[in-house]
Amino acid sequence: MKPFRFGVNVRGAESRADWAEKARAVEALGFSTLLIPDHLVDLMPPLVSLVSAAEATSTLRVGTFVLNNDFRHPVLVAREAAAIDLLSEGRLELGIGAGHMRSEYEEAGIRFDPAPMRIERLGEAVRIIKSLLAGELASSDGPHYRVRQHRGYPLPAQRPRPPILIGGNGPRLLTLAAREADIVGFTGLGFLQGGGAVDVSGFKAESVDQRVGLVRSEAGERFERIELNALVQRVVVTDDARSAAAELAEQWPALSVEDVLESPYLLLGTVDEMVAALRARRERWGISYVVTHEPFRDALALIVARLAGT
Repeated sequence: MKPFRFGVNVRGAESRADWAEKARAVEALGFSTLLIPDHLVDLMPPLVSLVSAAEATSTLRVGTFVLNNDFRHPVLVAREAAAIDLLSEGRLELGIGAGHMRSEYEEAGIRFDPAPMRIERLGEAVRIIKSLLAGELASSDGPHYRVRQHRGYPLPAQRPRPPILIGGNGPRLLTLAAREADIVGFTGLGFLQGGGAVDVSGFKAESVDQRVGLVRSEAGERFERIELNALVQRVVVTDDARSAAAELAEQWPALSVEDVLESPYLLLGTVDEMVAALRARRERWGISYVVTHEPFRDALALIVARLAGT
């Protein structure tokens, strides 16, 4: 089993000093990675912000969680990623996804294609990015991108390249992740109506069994080298986990109390109970890299102090 490590999604800051302080706090609390989502809403734009976070820290890894592939051409993504990795002295993790929020596409005037096409385009982009980050001469004549004998500059500090994370919940996306990613992220979330509605039925343990089994099957012999990640939506420190789970089950009628308590996307209980839960989930599913959102940073830090690196 891989050792535990932890990351936190950080949304924004009021100033350079505030941003630097947030990055230093994440590092001091023992988190492995500061991560930034990529949406056209009130969030820090990720690429420049990662350089600033790395500059404010010394060991903290920085990453995207995740870039929307449709917002940027893969040649430019590879170029920016290589520069961030070089300037951070090898601390970048590049997360990339297919996009799911129709509203932000429409606001930006970008065509929102059906999910199979977006995932196909993501796969093509990831192969181009991996080639360029490895210092190879890249060419592509796919249905979505035309790249002609291009070599990227600069080269990243990490060799053979920074790790690539691909995450989601749908079988098509997880199949791509199993075949191409170094880190596979499980979210359990299904996005309906162009991101206007969310399906949490994937939070159930049996659904996670199916998703991890799919990744294992599609990855083949490389599965043992893949790091498995889960995005935890709630971290609740409490002496009464069942009552807290019942409150969440009321919010999400698709889930029972037992579903909430067993789900790798939710973490409730005393520190001892949560530590035991994460160990059990690693034993069952192999999930060793745990990420949560900024509001739950300090709650998860209690577990980070116990489990990071073990």
